[in-house]
Amino acid sequence: MAEITGDMIKQLRDKTQAGMLDCKKALVETGGDMDKAVELLRKKGLASADKKMGREVTQGIIASYIHSNKKIGVLLELRTVTDFVARNEEFDALARELCMQVAASNPLYISIDDVPKEVVEKEREIYREQMKDSGKPANVVEKIVDGKLAKFYTDVCLLEQDYIKDPGVKIKDLIKQKIAAFGENIEVGRFVRYQIGG
Repeated sequence: MAEITGDMIKQLRDKTQAGMLDCKKALVETGGDMDKAVELLRKKGLASADKKMGREVTQGIIASYIHSNKKIGVLLELRTVTDFVARNEEFDALARELCMQVAASNPLYISIDDVPKEVVEKEREIYREQMKDSGKPANVVEKIVDGKLAKFYTDVCLLEQDYIKDPGVKIKDLIKQKIAAFGENIEVGRFVRYQIGG
């Protein structure tokens, strides 16, 4: 097994933002393999991020973004648990990324829970109507309707959207990664998107 040095621990900490003791444990556990240690800490971090997501968020910032053509603008509230994290440059950068996401993909809601029941029912009704003459059994039609509804959510809910800079990652997963890195809950409070002539 490779000797675990202070430099290795520091290098792992710089890569993952995890605590020194966690970094040392991960390196010991993986026999000094840096890549495996990073993977191990990410898995542990995302698992603990799930637990942190319930914590109350009373601090935060309001971020803004104006598109280069000056025709689209976004204001977004990003909340967290402590003022210490809210003042962090990376937190600010996340808020700006989310503003750009809203500018580019024009979501109507933050999460699935925010979509009014009547809107969901209306969408279901439209999809069922589209499938009316398909001749498919009712249970198959319902599965297709559910699939179309899931696609609808990715269009209109910010957290369900693919991140414009990394389409393999959903916005909710991007936020979860940041919760793991900061060790604090993070939530989008609200946003508003302005567009000239649109």
